[in-house]
Amino acid sequence: MQNLSIRKFLNNKTIWLYIFSGGLLLCTGLLGLFLSSVTVPIATILHIISEKTLGMGWLQDIPKNEEMIIWNIRLPRVVLAFCVGASLALAGAAFQGLLRNPLADPYTIGVSSGSSLGAVLVLFFQVSIIGLGSFTLPVVAIVSGLTTLLVVFGLVQLSSRSLAIETIILAGIIVSSFIGALVSLIISLGDRDVMTQIIYWLYGSVGMRGWEYVQLIIPFMIIGSIILFYHYRELNALALGEETADHIGVNVKRGKAFILVGASLLTGSAVAVSGSIGFVGLVVPHLVRLIIGPNHRHVLPLSLITGGSFLILADLLSRTIIAPTELPIGVVTALIGAPVFAFLLIREKRGRRG
Repeated sequence: MQNLSIRKFLNNKTIWLYIFSGGLLLCTGLLGLFLSSVTVPIATILHIISEKTLGMGWLQDIPKNEEMIIWNIRLPRVVLAFCVGASLALAGAAFQGLLRNPLADPYTIGVSSGSSLGAVLVLFFQVSIIGLGSFTLPVVAIVSGLTTLLVVFGLVQLSSRSLAIETIILAGIIVSSFIGALVSLIISLGDRDVMTQIIYWLYGSVGMRGWEYVQLIIPFMIIGSIILFYHYRELNALALGEETADHIGVNVKRGKAFILVGASLLTGSAVAVSGSIGFVGLVVPHLVRLIIGPNHRHVLPLSLITGGSFLILADLLSRTIIAPTELPIGVVTALIGAPVFAFLLIREKRGRRG
């Protein structure tokens, strides 16, 4: 009996995928901390992290500059890259499951553009809402992203009276284009310093952010993730169609509302701290779904882990590939994501024809 249980465990593909994705996250995280212009030994890195988090260390006389580099610069950058990548990938998985379309993600349906507009307005007018303080940027980005999503669905309802998937994506692209024009107008109206700040932010980056940005995204990431993880059954049911989901006892309207709110929380907070970073929410969930299948019980957590690992790796490439110059991370994700997604789409279409 015990041998049978061990054999079943070893033959379980899902377990091995979780182990692989966890190992990938660990490797990319260590590479992100280790590889840079100043090389710090891995033992020293682990000692610094252990001492700062657990109060336990085993090395003596660690140079102050190395401690500052790891704890104040590299570690928050790696953690922030994970949080942003995980949030975008998880939101993309939710939108793809909700709309039953692999082309759906926070960017194609307009949520990310709306969040960008809110963040740009905060940066341009230097707004600080009383009671929110430093949380003004993510809160405004989340609200504007959710508002944009409602505008997209409103346009769809006015044009076709039915939430056809193709119509939603088309409306999202139209709204995103309009918002892009508004952002360009705001940039052109600002002075040189404001213009530089907004353009640099729009390129997308997780560098030189510090722990305060990690503290900004963490609460929204946790709440959004819990909402989506809790409603994975609704996503599985919606994959069969809204009428079928309603017949098997799923409260479709309530489930869709919670999924949209959770995905918008993740998207808005990610855009607020890192700027516009594309293709993470498009490619990662699609790749995970091809490997693990359509069950959102596994698609959601694996998308979160893989998305975080992917963005850590993309950030590592952005700061090392043409060092000492640093590429915008959005450029790297697009250069990697676009060919991969094109390959996946071609492969899937050929598979269906075969």
